[in-house]
Amino acid sequence: MEGSQVPRLDKEIRINAFYANTPGQNWVGLWSHPRSKAVRYTDLDYWVEIAQLAERGLIDAIFFADTNGVYDIFDGSPNAAIERAAMFPMNDPMLVIPTMAYVTKHLGFGVTGNLSYEPAYLLARKFSTLDHLTNGRIGWNIVTGFQDSAARAMGLPKQREHDERYDLADEYMEIVYKLWEGSWEDDAVVRDAATRIYARADRVHTVTHQGKFFTMSGVHLSEPSPQRTPVLYQAGGSTRGRAFAAKHAECVFLSGLPKKTTAERVRSIRRRAAAGGRDPNDLLFIMMATIVVAPTEAEARDKREALQRYVDVKGMLALFSGMTGLDFSKNSPDDPIAHVESNALRTVLEGMTTANPDRTWRVRDIANFGPQGGRECFLVGSPTQVADALESWMVEAELDGFNLHRSGEPDHLSDFIDLVVPELQNRGIYKTEYREGTFREKMFSKGDRLLPEHPAAKFRHLS
Repeated sequence: MEGSQVPRLDKEIRINAFYANTPGQNWVGLWSHPRSKAVRYTDLDYWVEIAQLAERGLIDAIFFADTNGVYDIFDGSPNAAIERAAMFPMNDPMLVIPTMAYVTKHLGFGVTGNLSYEPAYLLARKFSTLDHLTNGRIGWNIVTGFQDSAARAMGLPKQREHDERYDLADEYMEIVYKLWEGSWEDDAVVRDAATRIYARADRVHTVTHQGKFFTMSGVHLSEPSPQRTPVLYQAGGSTRGRAFAAKHAECVFLSGLPKKTTAERVRSIRRRAAAGGRDPNDLLFIMMATIVVAPTEAEARDKREALQRYVDVKGMLALFSGMTGLDFSKNSPDDPIAHVESNALRTVLEGMTTANPDRTWRVRDIANFGPQGGRECFLVGSPTQVADALESWMVEAELDGFNLHRSGEPDHLSDFIDLVVPELQNRGIYKTEYREGTFREKMFSKGDRLLPEHPAAKFRHLS
């Protein structure tokens, strides 16, 4: 990482730690590194340690990815993903969050919930429960799914078509907004021991919905939680996904596209949000990033080379085959990666092709522990160099923060906390203590409820 004149940042940088309840995540094979603790993912003490480490470093949130199926595109079989731990095995991340919240005070939690396979009525109760148990520190990463293997496991022949999934998602969001924001009025809960009245029945309402995809009628089973609606994350990068994000999201996750392309995407979503009546500055944009840092640049480069030896080629090909819908077992290492329409994760393939017109990514690049199409933000260097690069990305790509890819677990997080955080604090762009309040208050400083301009607000009962 070469030194350069760095554009100065005038806002606080936001940092999430990116995890999944699995031994092998986005850099497949690193679970086998001698210092890795990732194989302890079934041990609750492991998640306690991660939560306490993250809070020590004033990390904003642990963000949990999740999937509902196995990556089975490579060679037409799940074998490679199973053998190489490519996002497999995968436990439910929601179940570890209450314990992680119990041993922390401020750390937020974002967790993926797939709306394609769970009734809105049940998902709404899960998130209300998590919001209660975390004292208002929960966020929901809204996904529609992309794996046919998940659809088949749920009894369906295949996934819905890409854009139809987002049409369904828009209707689904209306239901959960009605449940979270409208089923219970603010003064419904009285807890009057003298009269033995816990809640006023005339202040609790049945939610009904009749739409294209869903029909339901029911009272929300959970009393209002600290945030009511969890902080809303969304990562759709397609045209339809960006429209969904502009309407619903508070935090938008971006894959590692080039800086210029990223800035254009950020501005596009902000314009869409403004056209829908929202303040475009009320959206935060978070970029995926892999960071390898050491006291000196030479040590960081040595660390990267050491990690590269544990990245598993077959596992990486299985992972990217599953994400893109392309079977890379049919290709040679030198074959260029071409853009095709897919019903899978369109942003990943776009990052390897149309979003990078000045570079040809080849199949061999998928297994490189370094910058990749869709993983452009890959930083190696000293604390000063990494901080410079983060500032540059923030300014030039118009970002608000980063989601740190899991690599060299847990050294990637402890090294960032011990080496990069102090450098960012010295520059005045990283907090020195947590703000008080719920996750939403910490992130936006505008109260613990969704803002009045958000589409959910219209379902509230106004006093």
